[in-house]
Amino acid sequence: MDHVLNELGQPVGLPAEGSYPRPRPPHVPLAGHYVTLSPTRERHAQGLLDAFAEDTRGAGWTYLPDAPWQTLGDAEAFCRRAQGSADPMFYTITDDHGIIAGFCSLLRIDPAVGSIEAGFIHFAPRLQKTAAATEAMVLLLRHAFDDLGYRRFEWKCDALNGPSKAAAQRLGFTYEGTFRQATIYKGRNRDTAWFSILDGEWPALNTRFTNWLQATNFDASGKQIRRLQNC
Repeated sequence: MDHVLNELGQPVGLPAEGSYPRPRPPHVPLAGHYVTLSPTRERHAQGLLDAFAEDTRGAGWTYLPDAPWQTLGDAEAFCRRAQGSADPMFYTITDDHGIIAGFCSLLRIDPAVGSIEAGFIHFAPRLQKTAAATEAMVLLLRHAFDDLGYRRFEWKCDALNGPSKAAAQRLGFTYEGTFRQATIYKGRNRDTAWFSILDGEWPALNTRFTNWLQATNFDASGKQIRRLQNC
């Protein structure tokens, strides 16, 4: 049952547990086994430019608001904006070899109701579909739920972005619906697909992530032995 009756006999939502507002996320490094998320700084520009240069067709930029970077100046301009932004709060992703492999962010941060979103996710091709890519998202989730006590974590994407929708569902997000003509970017319409994880769902998902990310779940080539959904 997801509601109670008030004194007038009307259905109302269950009382919210915990105290609010929740803390605003500190912009600090988040370290895992495979990746580290560090606050984005202008000094990361060359590493990010090199990482995205691996995507010679520019396919990774299709569903982002920015056009593909052409020069170091483009990367530096992005990093300057990112390091001055509190929302979105950008992180540079560095792999276990110390090489920059992409960026991501926390945004739509609402401490008053304990809600937060992951977005502006851009991985270099070598990071995609790896344990490191999954861990990058897990670090954000753990930061929100375990460190900060948030009650809702959102994922939104262009409804035509099949890989992003598949990633959300693989990570355990629940599809909530599509907002039609929600915005315009790059001169075109965007219907936005909404997904979420709630605090009550998080403990079981976190256990699954912990089991899946164990080194024993990967062979010598880095290929998974058990799928995430089976952990």
